[in-house]
Amino acid sequence: MNRVNLAIIGGGLVGASLAMALQAGAKTRGWKIVLIEPFAPGDTYQPSYDARSTALSFGARQIYQRLGVWQAISRRAEPIKQIHVSDRGRFSTARLSAMEEGVPALGYVVENAWLGQCLWQGLDPDVISWRCPAEVTRMEPLTDGYRLMLNDETTLDCDLAVLADGGRSGLREQLGIGIRKRPYNQSALIANITPSEAHNGMAFERFTDDGPMALLPLPDNRCALVWTRLGMDAQRLAALDERSFLSELQGVFGYRLGTLKQVGARHLYPLSLVEAEEQVRPHLAILGNAAHSLHPIAGQGFNLSLRDAQALADALLASEQALGDFATLQAYREGQRLDQNLTVGFSDQVTRLFGSTQPLVSLGRNLGLLGLDLLPPAKRWFARQAMGLGTRPDV
Repeated sequence: MNRVNLAIIGGGLVGASLAMALQAGAKTRGWKIVLIEPFAPGDTYQPSYDARSTALSFGARQIYQRLGVWQAISRRAEPIKQIHVSDRGRFSTARLSAMEEGVPALGYVVENAWLGQCLWQGLDPDVISWRCPAEVTRMEPLTDGYRLMLNDETTLDCDLAVLADGGRSGLREQLGIGIRKRPYNQSALIANITPSEAHNGMAFERFTDDGPMALLPLPDNRCALVWTRLGMDAQRLAALDERSFLSELQGVFGYRLGTLKQVGARHLYPLSLVEAEEQVRPHLAILGNAAHSLHPIAGQGFNLSLRDAQALADALLASEQALGDFATLQAYREGQRLDQNLTVGFSDQVTRLFGSTQPLVSLGRNLGLLGLDLLPPAKRWFARQAMGLGTRPDV
């Protein structure tokens, strides 16, 4: 019977980040960690116009600097120097600036393939091993850990299992862990766009009566589009030919970046706020979208998951108890509760506030944007939330 100290089920960006946060301390303790992942990470980075991207907050940069991998990530990380927030058809706007906040960038946009490559190459093979391609089909709790049944008919025992297998986690359901789900009745259309003018590190958050959109700066003067629309309308947009799609997008976004010249492959994702009712059990922790899946428009989902991963690693390495000790896991959960509640609430309220077409709500948010631009304390609070520093008074 094979046994490891810690099994991370899901070797994507969250799982790999947790492994990296643990590996130095694990090495001194003699822990063995395995990443179980159904899709093999690529050996090399392949540039692609259509690559999916992640917006990393400034707080995420600080975490990756601490882990020694930021220098590699930064080679293809496009800095967000300013954020322009507007409400279509209304007079007020708000602008956030890295210079005003005293930071080199408010955040960074990185292609997932590049971020993953940097993380996977930074893992220490003396501590971290892979079971890949492999999938856990069943989990059985033991008195001192979990037994994992894999799809190759092998089994693996571990002191601590970390579930990081995504928002549609079948294992979470199999374990009887319920979820709280609030559908937004919207889908996010994701695509890369090329404008005729340089984006100069400007990110745009634009709210319309039909749903919010974000246009984030990417390397090579591309922009990552996240366009939220009602389900049927999102399907209609995804099916348009390139010229018709760009024309409709131009009509909603305007000409702040000149003419929108090219759009890549379009992908649709139905949107809901999903939260697991339990994030820890004895010898079990749940991370990433399996723990909480947020609306993408505020760009908070992965950054919150990264903070969770770092906090979990810190709690495990600081504990003198056996790995998987429930009190240690509960302390981690309590320590992250405020951050999670604030971030989930911030993301959800921004989505609902700017998705409403009621006249009084529209007037209120218009005045709110104006006040945000005129009141430095409010502006700084909003900026710190966007930078992933909302619960860190020391930074």
